[in-house]
Amino acid sequence: MELHFKDGAFSKLKNKKRFVSIAIIAATAAILCAILPGPLGGLKYYPVKHQIAPLKSVLPKWPSRNDSLLQFASIEFQDRLFGPESIEFDPQGNGPYTGLGDGRIVRWMPDRGWETFALSSINWNREECDNGDDPRRRVRNEHVCGRPLGLRFDPRSGDLYIADSYYGLLVVGPKGGIARPLVSEVEGIPIKFANDLDVHPNGSVYFTDTSTRWNRRLHHMVIVEGENTGRLLRYDPNTGNAVVVLRGLAFANGVQLASDQSFLLVVETTNCRVLKLWLKGNLTGTLEVFADLPGYPDNVRINDKGQFWVAIDCCRNRIQEIMSSTPWLKSLVFRVPVPLSWIMYVVGEKMYSVAALFDKRGRLLRRLEDREARIVKLISEVYEKDGKIWFGTVVHDQITSFILP
Repeated sequence: MELHFKDGAFSKLKNKKRFVSIAIIAATAAILCAILPGPLGGLKYYPVKHQIAPLKSVLPKWPSRNDSLLQFASIEFQDRLFGPESIEFDPQGNGPYTGLGDGRIVRWMPDRGWETFALSSINWNREECDNGDDPRRRVRNEHVCGRPLGLRFDPRSGDLYIADSYYGLLVVGPKGGIARPLVSEVEGIPIKFANDLDVHPNGSVYFTDTSTRWNRRLHHMVIVEGENTGRLLRYDPNTGNAVVVLRGLAFANGVQLASDQSFLLVVETTNCRVLKLWLKGNLTGTLEVFADLPGYPDNVRINDKGQFWVAIDCCRNRIQEIMSSTPWLKSLVFRVPVPLSWIMYVVGEKMYSVAALFDKRGRLLRRLEDREARIVKLISEVYEKDGKIWFGTVVHDQITSFILP
């Protein structure tokens, strides 16, 4: 028997089949997402909602001019510098010093080249910690060898304070050696991800613990979740104790005191902003937003004029804004069984580095960038000294410099 369908009935049947096919594909994808580990390697994570200033409110305050001056920067050091993060000079002006991915703090000596100044872990050994020619070893063994991120000299004593991601707050004398542990936990909670620090003239040290959930090796999870377990801590050398100054920070990162110590800046990377904590005057204890940014900030450093350089991975987009306010969508996206690099490329698009200079009131004074990433790529810190800017480029294993025009 031959069946004959009217045009309308056939169209309805075809639409029904299409709907069923889509439903089957969606159900299969959901099952695969539930079964397969996904790009996060089976890690259990719990995305949360967090608020960042909308780009439409930030960009009008951000100059649109793009002169890409940083394309004229110079790569100073590249060979065997695996993961230089923070840049520092000692009280005598020697340096730069920087912390590496193999657990060493090294310094540049013009007559001798790079030499090991200090180790952040007593467990450091050549077999497990020496990178050789394979920088991937720095990640595999950094929990043993240490991962020095923040570096600051105390100008009075010449001691170097170190924020080591795995070993907490450390200190080493002017002659270097193996650093001495100072703080590894605060209020009974271990320091899981020490990141940056600054030394107050009274000797106390302010430093950040990026997350109480994730360590440095899994730092991307802090942003993926949007969690806010980061802390700002303060160590008192007179008592040997440390206290929590701020809690509830979303990826607590760079720290910088004002030149008169009236306030302190702390970077909140996930929320794309820099916060100001007043330490003196009528506003003591008050926390306010210093600057909302178009991208993800890392460290903040002061220059000799009392202005602040912020290293920014630029720029965030509308997709990232939507995901920050819809954790269920983020949860779904990061369970799709494709390589994490694919997702990050789609979500993050092409990122480039920006060095932004602010005055003490949070007003933008200058913007330096290299949009094509010809020279400067993913900077972690901007350090100005005698009209010359130094960049720690943690991912691309180089230290770059730029002469301010």
